[in-house]
Amino acid sequence: MLTPKTISRLENAVWILLYGGLLSLVLGLFTRRVDDDLGLSLVIGGGVAAALGAVLVYVRSRVRPNNE
Repeated sequence: MLTPKTISRLENAVWILLYGGLLSLVLGLFTRRVDDDLGLSLVIGGGVAAALGAVLVYVRSRVRPNNE
């Protein structure tokens, strides 16, 4: 049971992590052609962020606001 403000923050975090993570992952794939270490770091970091965003989508689907 969360407040509407907390749920709104959770939803914002979901989209930031998903889109930011996927953008970093793709950027890392292209960067690996020039700098392998930096590209790999971006791929791993972006993948972790996108996965965390996907987990938060599931968490958000299970959360109910206080007023229901």
